[in-house]
Amino acid sequence: MTPPPGWYRDPHAPHLERWWDGTAWTGHRRTPGAPAAPPAPSAGGTGGTGRSRAVALTTAGAVLVAAVVTGAVVLGGQDDDGPGTRTAPTTGTAAPAGPPSPSPSTPQPPADPNVVEDELNGITFPLLDGWVRPRHVADEDVVMTTDGTYDCPGEGSVCRHGLVLSRTVTERDTASPEALAEEDISDAADAAFDEDALGRRPYGGLESHEVVKSGPVAVAGRAGYLVRWRVTTAEGPGGYVQSMVFPSSVGTEAPVLVRYVFDAGEDGPPPADMDRITKGIRPVTDGAAGGGVGSSIGPPD
Repeated sequence: MTPPPGWYRDPHAPHLERWWDGTAWTGHRRTPGAPAAPPAPSAGGTGGTGRSRAVALTTAGAVLVAAVVTGAVVLGGQDDDGPGTRTAPTTGTAAPAGPPSPSPSTPQPPADPNVVEDELNGITFPLLDGWVRPRHVADEDVVMTTDGTYDCPGEGSVCRHGLVLSRTVTERDTASPEALAEEDISDAADAAFDEDALGRRPYGGLESHEVVKSGPVAVAGRAGYLVRWRVTTAEGPGGYVQSMVFPSSVGTEAPVLVRYVFDAGEDGPPPADMDRITKGIRPVTDGAAGGGVGSSIGPPD
């Protein structure tokens, strides 16, 4: 099949295009991308009237466009007698391919919405109804709070009805859980209900306390100890504060201190939530495990 007239890659000068008149190469050349109008025939060119040549060119152009669109241009021999298969016409240009689609990533399982993880100490806490992960809390040791805030009864901006903190004990890591809990409870009460880090008294100051619970406790399969106070404040309903210490199940088994701070008013969480949270603490490596060392020990009544 003889290629129709058109601009093709010049076999002798690949950086140029040369006009093929349907029968033989002409002397007309151009750089790729130049206007695609065919050159005017010379006076001594092939025969035929101007009208018949226009009809022929129009027909040839239609054939060429159809060939480019369908991708079915069949070219002839590989020598200088005509454009070969390596010199496809440049009248049409294929649209560039779009960017490759990204490979789908391996889906990650969603985090358990009912659990809060303390990666440093290797434990998880159950997120009870009415409790949320900490938001807009300055203390980085806080692992959960009650949902929402309210205006403090004394100095300060906002207070929360409950929060739970978890930290590693580094100052006295050789002391027993009982000694560490007994030592921490006073500091915990002062920090929660007496004076904050800015020197303000959100509850008007701490006036007195009463020990309501103390004794051994099993936490994440480890034997620990807790102390719980009921405190009275100058303003507001007062509250409950608890210090609980137990050895970590990871690393050097350094003591882990968990503090609970609950308002005592009707809007505060029930003190029983302290026991529910304690019983739900699990090692990160065994999210469904309970028991182990000290598993038979429970909070005293």
